[in-house]
Amino acid sequence: MTLRPRPLRPRPLLTAFVLATAVDLGSLAAGRPPGHTVAKPLLMPLLAAWAATGGAPRLLLAALLFGWGGDVLLLSDADPAFLAGMASFAAGHLCYLVLFMRYGRPRARAGLLAPAYAAVLIATLALLWPGLPPDLRAPVAAYSTLLTAMAHTAATRLGPSAGAGGVLFLLSDTLIATGIAGRPQPPRPELWIMLTYAAAQFLLVRGALRERATTRAAYREVRSTTP
Repeated sequence: MTLRPRPLRPRPLLTAFVLATAVDLGSLAAGRPPGHTVAKPLLMPLLAAWAATGGAPRLLLAALLFGWGGDVLLLSDADPAFLAGMASFAAGHLCYLVLFMRYGRPRARAGLLAPAYAAVLIATLALLWPGLPPDLRAPVAAYSTLLTAMAHTAATRLGPSAGAGGVLFLLSDTLIATGIAGRPQPPRPELWIMLTYAAAQFLLVRGALRERATTRAAYREVRSTTP
């Protein structure tokens, strides 16, 4: 008998996450910052609570906790808060990276994606570098490298869905960085930043939960067939 992982089903907490995301995006689209200020800090706790009901490992919950810390800190315009927020997100990416290495499985031709991600990283830094304040260049470069490594690992060890989450995270943070570097941005950049960010976190969480469930199901199957 083949054991399959139990599929993830919608739950009230996931519905609450979607509603909070809709409120946040609607507030940004309507130009109402107070709605964003209230809704944004709710996103990661709700997503973490939903993930916990699906048996999320501690590293996954820690990644979301650090994401929440970054969300709250980036609500402030002060430079120290921005650096602290970037550090909090970096810690979350490190948690994701370790988690994906632990539960993910190398996909076929995974090595072919490494040059593409490296090229994106180099091109992005080259675009941003002249406009970044000198004191932010090294932190942004280090953060971008870690984020790219996380996104690459999501794509090569968890599959297309989580890989899309990693790409969206790259896009979201690149939009933030282009604003800091004075590069052109789309209209209402905050809206696109939050849209790509919320989708990225959800796809990464769902991919991690599914991969962990698949790994555990395979382990149980081996145990059940071992004399």
